[in-house]
Amino acid sequence: MTTPAPPKKILAPTVSQINAEFVTQLACKYWAPHVKNKSPFDSKVIEAIYEKEIVRSSLLILFFIFLYLENYLWINYSPEVSSKAYLMSICCMVNEKFRENVPAWEIFKKKPEHFPFFFKCILESVLVENDDEFSLQEQTILLLFLDHCFNSLEVDLIRSQVQQLISLPMWLGLQPARLELELKKTPKLRKFWNLIKKNDEKMDPKAREQAHKERRFLSELIQRFISVLKSVPLSETLTMDKVHYCERFIELVVDLEALLPTRRWFNTVLDDSHLVVHCYLSNLVHREGDGHLFSQLLDVLKFYTGFEINDQTGNALTENEMTTIHYDRITSLQRAAFAHFPELYDFALSNVAAVDTRESLLKFFGPLSSNTLHQVASYLCLLPALPEKEDTTFDKEFLLELLVSRHERRISQIQQLNQMPLYPTEKIIWDENIVPTEYYSGEGCLALPKLNLQFLTLHDYLLRNFNLFRLESTYEIRQDIEDGVSRMKPWQSEYGGVVFGGWARMAQPIVAFTVVEVAKPNIGENWPTRVRADVTINLNVRDQIKDEWQGLRKHDVCFLITVRPTKPYGTKFDRRRPFVEQTGLVYVRGCEIQGMLDDRGRVIEDGPEPKPRLRGDSRTYRVFLDPNQYQQDMTNTIQNGGEDVYETFNIIMRRKPKENNFKAVLETIRNLMNTDCVVPDWLHDIILGYGDPSSAHYSKMPNQISCLDFNDTFLSIDHLKASFPGYNVKVTVDNPTLQVPPFRITFPVRNGKGKKRKEADGEDENIAEAETLIVEPHVIPNRGPYPYNKPKRNTIQFTPTQIEAIRAGMQPGLTMVVGPPGTGKTDVAVQIISNLYHNFPEQRTLIVTHSNQALNQLFEKIMALDIDERHLLRLGHGEEELETEKDFSRYGRVNYVLTRRLELLREVGRLQESLGVPGDVSYTCETAGHFFLYQVMSRWEEYISKVKSKSSKVPDVAEISNFFPFHKYFANAPQPIFKGKSYEEDMEIAEGCFRHIKKIFTQLEEFRAFELLRTMTCTHAALKRHDLVELGFKYDNILMEESAQILEIETFIPLLLQNPQDGFSRLKRWIMIGDHHQLPPVIKNMAFQKYSNMEQSLFTRFVRVGVPTVDLDAQGRARASLCNLYNWRYKNLGNLPHVQLMPEFRTANAGLLYDFQLINVEDFHGVGESEPNPYFYQNLGEAEYVVALFMYMCLLGYPADKISILTTYNGQKHLIRDIINQRCGSNPLIGRPNKVTTVDRFQGQQNDYILLSLVRTRAVGHLRDVRRLVVAMSRARLGLYIFARVSLFQNCFELTPAFNQLTARPLHLQIIPTEHFPTTRKNGEKPSHPVQMIKNMPQMANFVYNMYMLMIQSTHHYNQALLPPPAMVEENETVQSTEMETETEFEPIYLPSEVAPPMAETIPTITEAISTSETTTATSEAIPATSEGIKTDSTPNPGEVPFLSAEVTPTQAENNQ
Repeated sequence: MTTPAPPKKILAPTVSQINAEFVTQLACKYWAPHVKNKSPFDSKVIEAIYEKEIVRSSLLILFFIFLYLENYLWINYSPEVSSKAYLMSICCMVNEKFRENVPAWEIFKKKPEHFPFFFKCILESVLVENDDEFSLQEQTILLLFLDHCFNSLEVDLIRSQVQQLISLPMWLGLQPARLELELKKTPKLRKFWNLIKKNDEKMDPKAREQAHKERRFLSELIQRFISVLKSVPLSETLTMDKVHYCERFIELVVDLEALLPTRRWFNTVLDDSHLVVHCYLSNLVHREGDGHLFSQLLDVLKFYTGFEINDQTGNALTENEMTTIHYDRITSLQRAAFAHFPELYDFALSNVAAVDTRESLLKFFGPLSSNTLHQVASYLCLLPALPEKEDTTFDKEFLLELLVSRHERRISQIQQLNQMPLYPTEKIIWDENIVPTEYYSGEGCLALPKLNLQFLTLHDYLLRNFNLFRLESTYEIRQDIEDGVSRMKPWQSEYGGVVFGGWARMAQPIVAFTVVEVAKPNIGENWPTRVRADVTINLNVRDQIKDEWQGLRKHDVCFLITVRPTKPYGTKFDRRRPFVEQTGLVYVRGCEIQGMLDDRGRVIEDGPEPKPRLRGDSRTYRVFLDPNQYQQDMTNTIQNGGEDVYETFNIIMRRKPKENNFKAVLETIRNLMNTDCVVPDWLHDIILGYGDPSSAHYSKMPNQISCLDFNDTFLSIDHLKASFPGYNVKVTVDNPTLQVPPFRITFPVRNGKGKKRKEADGEDENIAEAETLIVEPHVIPNRGPYPYNKPKRNTIQFTPTQIEAIRAGMQPGLTMVVGPPGTGKTDVAVQIISNLYHNFPEQRTLIVTHSNQALNQLFEKIMALDIDERHLLRLGHGEEELETEKDFSRYGRVNYVLTRRLELLREVGRLQESLGVPGDVSYTCETAGHFFLYQVMSRWEEYISKVKSKSSKVPDVAEISNFFPFHKYFANAPQPIFKGKSYEEDMEIAEGCFRHIKKIFTQLEEFRAFELLRTMTCTHAALKRHDLVELGFKYDNILMEESAQILEIETFIPLLLQNPQDGFSRLKRWIMIGDHHQLPPVIKNMAFQKYSNMEQSLFTRFVRVGVPTVDLDAQGRARASLCNLYNWRYKNLGNLPHVQLMPEFRTANAGLLYDFQLINVEDFHGVGESEPNPYFYQNLGEAEYVVALFMYMCLLGYPADKISILTTYNGQKHLIRDIINQRCGSNPLIGRPNKVTTVDRFQGQQNDYILLSLVRTRAVGHLRDVRRLVVAMSRARLGLYIFARVSLFQNCFELTPAFNQLTARPLHLQIIPTEHFPTTRKNGEKPSHPVQMIKNMPQMANFVYNMYMLMIQSTHHYNQALLPPPAMVEENETVQSTEMETETEFEPIYLPSEVAPPMAETIPTITEAISTSETTTATSEAIPATSEGIKTDSTPNPGEVPFLSAEVTPTQAENNQ
């Protein structure tokens, strides 16, 4: 087993190369956006570019940079100028946009009138058989373009063209007998077919011919493909163009089959063409290397052609229905054989089970002649009838395969899935065809499922997600194994064994491994129900790492690895060479932790009790092995004499808990596919992507609620009125003093089906009624005399849009809230939860978030509202990070109940004492219950009878206090309890006191069960779906925060964590809050991210499908000017008033002229971006500039923790961290920034000032994804300073709205060095201090160095020396800072490298001052600069720029974060 070398990356051109290109010259003349006087359109330019550049070069990035499609191709397209080069150029650009994951159809929507003609030209071109007109390579490009069209049915422009190709009239391409058979099967189709024929007769001949062309297009395309496929030789040399054409065609057909709108009629046409049979018999399948991917794609196609769905209705077919279809096919074949083919009598009279295997069918049909086989097939309407006395033109092999493949028994998908091991093994992990390499360019096609808009059935939905999730997890596991094992440095010892020369945090050598239990299989299964083993390791490591290993929880997944290295001791590991070969890795098997064993060999259970302390370093874990895998391995050992894998393991590897949930997810999906997963009826079609996308909106739900209690949502009646613009608000009380929250609102309930009243008289009245809200203020009953009895209240003045989101969330149905940055998504979520809690106290709400941090933020805000903490429970591994002393984990809740029970029983004892009742009534919840019933209730009822007013008697206020029986108990409450002003007020206080007492006993009744369970811990950690369902986990509402960052399948699973009631789901509401304009879920493998669209969240898919959303439209995070950089991406995103009014937003950023600025950074020492490892981008010039600005801000007085440094690449993040460590990390005058991280990692966070490095200088890279740009621009509250190569980014079409604003300001940093933080200058005001322009990075670095030295000198501060700044050589001239001529003894001297003195006298750049090998361990103390120079461990060559962290690989980078 060898690992193929990673594919070579295509290097993007540098800016200097781009400027020298032929395309660039043309762009500047004809269409570049920054050119004002452009030449008129010339179609010859397009011809020249296509021939010279597009055909020969793959660097389409050039055309992207200069907006070729947007500014030249489509804007000038018309039928008059249309040509082959024109068509191909447009298709190439659209395909490239899809490859780069950039919106492709926007430009066509702006000028749609010529698109129908363009599309017809494409259809004609793709059918051309003459290679001289359109080569196969060009037709492959056209096929890919068509595939993108078929996958973009949500775009009206595309759908209108594609529909003509895939509707019922396409059955015109069927052979007549097959057409008749299909129409007979579904009688109502005949009616439609006759209608189509009638309409055809009315058409003029030209229109009819065009319509027939479109209807037969896919049938003719299939025939065109079959002719290409048949031209592939078996062994002679083959051009790869043919192979790529065939692969792309199968990909197109798979995509047509996998979408119901395209499959509905196409599947019959495909079946009639027998494409799958032709493919399986083709030479290409039998060509081992060339045909491998084609064969994999063919297997996917075969799966979809036989998918369990009724093509016409779209209903999923059950196992029984599929069996019935199979039996019908066989019996119809038997009837045909019996009636017309005497040689098949034996076949006709056999039972179905005896003849439906491939072997038996070949036995019966193999001896028949080709003509007889053709006659059988034509009798079944599979082929045209064979004319008399004529021989068939089909091969016997084809005819036999056609009949056998159609009638053989199918293997159940579920059965295959159930027998599949869930852990990947070494055979899968390093197979590039199954798990593609991380350097996937997006150019080829793959045999992977795609997650697009629609799915055939829930089974299809789950299966695609299962396969992709499994492969993505396998890719991550491969990275972890390669990292862990290579760190352990396995070498061959001199005696032939294994010796480990290194160590790894996440992996340990195994001391002993024993299988301790193999349980019997269940009936009907051949794999054991359970396999357990003991693994012993020696934890002679640091205490922190030891604690991590000892902290392994139940259900955590580990991997058991066998290595047999062949390299001798001391061999260096080369990451560029295949990993398996170097380390001698032989086996990988997964296992699941049951627990660590104690001294007596018993499993230590998870629980709230402290774990026993074990002596020594030896630890043994009991683990569960995969029973399916164990059975396969043992079968191989026994039957084939293979090695016993389980006697060879020598490494155990663990993974980070956050990334290790793959087995639980896969198990859950598999369980769901084995059960009738009941999705609520109102959600089913939307999840699959069909029907009316707004059908689950509350306005269309049949059970919408008219009257809702908004509790503390509104701060006043004016706030309420402002929250419902367009409505008449009618308050039930007229007295303004009584119009105070909380409010109940009665809404007009519209008919879900939207019927309109026809009566003209009632119409106006009906409209007025429909726009009137009836508001009823109500008083929350008094809860008791203590201060903590008063309910907590909301203090946020929600906007009208936020109120609409809260209202929608309280109603049944699906609520989608789009929350741009800073619009209060979490506050809306918390208010929805609070309102549901008070409106429907009997219902449960499940809250799901993407990260622990988000869940903890939610919890902290929920605790600030009026929700009883005994009703809160937090599942998951992040409860430790909650910033509260209270424990909301399962264990914490049990402890809370037990502690609370004791507190309440003490209160009962105090009440008993105050009433003078003898006995020990506060011993248990049961005795307390009797006490309440017989002592407390009797006194209360007696009291009520005395003080309740009789109709004839005027009530006496004093009596309420005089007769009150619980004075002594409430003696510790604020006095006096009773005000004595009015009877009603005092009576409400008395009832409040009783409610307080009653609540004590109500809670004790709830806690009675825990008296029986006092010694029992809560259920296991890391509960899986199976466990939750078994426990009777139930909920009515789901609220998901950060929905756009959660994987599709991880969003879907929470819908099904409970068993259905009477075959129906009890789910009533699903509230999803997210922002699809920010970054999607993280998918590490580029193939799954780009090709399979795995990064698409369910939230994003719903938005694409057209599900209604509530778009929050007022942000309160950033200055209005900063908000303008990203608000163009949202619908009407404005600012909350405080953004304009609060002093911090109105004040300027001290020492800086602008609140945001784009700073151009040119090459440093002739180098812009560098790439020491693939995709590990660094830019030294930008890194030094960013750190220099950070130091400058800190020296002016900015708090370092208010500044964060962000970048778009991991490599740059590590470089900036290293520079900070060396320049200022330990300097008390400067300090460290709040965070140095990537834009992706900083999503969901914010800071006052953001310094952003965009790194790239050759190609825009992944910032072209507008979602990343939105995140980058929206992290800052008060100041944003971006360092980038302006000439590169300003020409990127997708980034134009932001970069137009950025480039409107000067591109050199403008500073005000004498203005200190904080300043009184207003933002936008002209500064009173002098402004200085910084031209480049060395000038800024020099300036900061001098500023620091001057500050130390003037303040007589402790002289902690600063590492001198880097010098820059430009055109053989020394760059010196002339702006700040401060002559001090610390003034450094810079010399060009050509005339540099010996090393001892040179002041090096930071990268020269640090040896590369020391980058991760270098001390952060600054090195003093003296006239002697700086002593370094390594002496670089003059002019050489060694890069920091250059040896860190992406995998290491992840581990070092």
